[in-house]
Amino acid sequence: MTLRPSRVLQLIRAGQFPTVLKINLADPRVIEIAALAGADSVWLCNEHVPNDWVGLENQIRAGRVHNIDTLVRVGRGSYSDYIRPFEAGATGIIVPHVASAQEARQIVDWVRFHPVGRRALDGGNIDGNFCLTPLADYLHHSNTERIVILQIESPEALSQVEEIAAVPGFDGFLFGPGDFSHRVGKAGQLDAPEVVAARKRVAAAAVKAGKFAMTAGLIAPFAELAAEGHRLIGIGADVVGVASYVKQRLELVHNHIAALPDGSKPPARSPYV
Repeated sequence: MTLRPSRVLQLIRAGQFPTVLKINLADPRVIEIAALAGADSVWLCNEHVPNDWVGLENQIRAGRVHNIDTLVRVGRGSYSDYIRPFEAGATGIIVPHVASAQEARQIVDWVRFHPVGRRALDGGNIDGNFCLTPLADYLHHSNTERIVILQIESPEALSQVEEIAAVPGFDGFLFGPGDFSHRVGKAGQLDAPEVVAARKRVAAAAVKAGKFAMTAGLIAPFAELAAEGHRLIGIGADVVGVASYVKQRLELVHNHIAALPDGSKPPARSPYV
């Protein structure tokens, strides 16, 4: 029985720049819209978003139906927290706040099968086609077509990023500019010299180790991100898109109201209504 390959990995291997949309909303239809609009993958979240596992499984299923990758940012936790997205059919996981090579090796041990790691064997979920896929095929696919991304977002992690990058068994880095900027006293200043230098160092470490860098968004001119080695390109977030659309439409209506003849304009509206 055929196992679905990673769209993101296929595109990166072909020299392309696959895209990813961050998802905060829980409705699987948001993933379907993203797929139909042309995104290559979606980034689901169990760190900052109160997703339950059944809802997350339905979001992952929506991605599979439309042949886009699903990357689940896991909450900091145990072995089970890290493998459960894979067993629900997710293409990959993003592990936040990784700070040492030792921690990176532990993550690889938990989520990769022998000979790469020591993940416990099941195969009775959708990632193994409910035991309908031959075991050898399942193990090989899990080690080669499932994505593991480690998030670097602190000065402590940055100081060891080259050692972390050298750990075999994971695929890429995601630099967390928000948390890093906060940790260096420049919260939200993504163009601060310290933050830019950190972003570049993380990407350089990934490239040197034969891994890819993912960007949390278009946080710099695209040509700069590409030159630094970023290959998986964040295009924004669903909640930002909805808010921007609503603001744009409201501005359009307000401008039309302002252009009405004086006798047709409504009274000024209180800003507190």
